[in-house]
Amino acid sequence: MYSYTVAQWLFFFYFYCFFGWCFESTYVSIRKRHPVNRGFMRGPFLPLYGSGAIMMLVVSMPFQSNLVLTYVAGCIGATALEYVTGVAMEALFKVRYWDYSNQKFNFQGQICLSSTLAWGGLTILMTRFVHKPVERLVLGIPTNILAAVTFVLTICLVVDFTLSFKAAIDLRDILLKMEAAKEELERVQRRLDVIIALSNEEREVRKQERSEKMDELAAGIEERLLSIKEKLANGRSAYPDSVKEEIMELRVKYRLNVENRGQLANLKDFYKRQMLKGNPTMVSKRFKDTLQELKENVNRVSDGDK
Repeated sequence: MYSYTVAQWLFFFYFYCFFGWCFESTYVSIRKRHPVNRGFMRGPFLPLYGSGAIMMLVVSMPFQSNLVLTYVAGCIGATALEYVTGVAMEALFKVRYWDYSNQKFNFQGQICLSSTLAWGGLTILMTRFVHKPVERLVLGIPTNILAAVTFVLTICLVVDFTLSFKAAIDLRDILLKMEAAKEELERVQRRLDVIIALSNEEREVRKQERSEKMDELAAGIEERLLSIKEKLANGRSAYPDSVKEEIMELRVKYRLNVENRGQLANLKDFYKRQMLKGNPTMVSKRFKDTLQELKENVNRVSDGDK
């Protein structure tokens, strides 16, 4: 059984957070062929790995002499942690930081069988091989030095996590506002279709698909506004004054929403940009196109800085 002080447990947590960051960042950087500061936080720490490591140590305590039960406990404990963390983060931030939807035997895209089996193997690797030398290293550090180092690390991680949490909330709000602006533009386009159809032209009102990209949506509205403008200039359509006023209102609403959405998409905050760059696998079913637009903008700015 493990018998550690609070400072030692915290140091183990921070150590495995750092170890996980090294592993994950190296793996993703190799796959992407460029350096990637992986994770939710900006510092070299991945809390999910630290939490997972501590969880593995805790759930394996009663089964340290039984390899099979250690494996099963690791599978169950780590999978539960991954699922709860994933669901909570998606509910709070409206995006998914990892996604197993393309894996076989996945559940809600949050967990999958292959990941669960891997967690069990990692638990055995962790408890039988990795943790023992780490334990000797930590237990060999004088208590006062360990306490001081742990205190400094705690302050650093709390500050980093606070800034990262705020950036994630701000990013969520940007996604919500950008999506609201897009929905308003879709309503503008539908209303313009109705106005055009009421001008006794042989044209059906077209159904606007939510999956339409922003540039296509803006181009469609521009096309409709230009068509109405030409008809009014040539006297081919006689809209009542109330409809003309509505057309003007729709034009202003269109311009304002496009401008507002463009300002939101132009991420200038370092933490928000780094959060998108550090999580290339970030996905969102509800904000799929909007999130992709933000990613492309961040990558375009990064490429321009090189």
